Amino acid sequence: MVDPPALARDVLAVMFTPAVLISAAGTLVLSTSNRLSRVVDRVRGLAEEVAKSHTETVTSVAAKARQKLIADQMDMLFARALYLRSAVTVLYMAVGLFVASIIGVGVTASFQWRFGWLPVATELLGSGFLLYACSYLVREARIAVKTTLQEMDYVREVMKRSG
Repeated sequence: MVDPPALARDVLAVMFTPAVLISAAGTLVLSTSNRLSRVVDRVRGLAEEVAKSHTETVTSVAAKARQKLIADQMDMLFARALYLRSAVTVLYMAVGLFVASIIGVGVTASFQWRFGWLPVATELLGSGFLLYACSYLVREARIAVKTTLQEMDYVREVMKRSG
């Protein structure tokens, strides 16, 4: 016969891993949401700049270069926003699977572990979603660096022209 306190301890120990993964996924959700907010702020800033410059006649080489930079930036910000949206969605799905895994541990323990594969499967699936979300975040980060380098090139060019 199984000792109930020992069984409870074992069940809680098994529930610990998905709880840690929920914490990790939650941290990634927070970070990703912050990154998405920065993209939104950047788009709004560029939109204001375009609105201000739209009233002026764009004839100078510098103004045309700035317009091209803004157009390129908007394209990359669009791609970043899509990657971040996908990443946040997948991260929330991972959290849901980790919660399902914890619930599955409790349910399968009450059935003497006859369905022990259920929490394992949901935890593995959640871990796969976590990995998938990370791939989105890596792609978004690469675009973010590309836009920063593009802006740095633009600033260097402006500095060269101004003397």
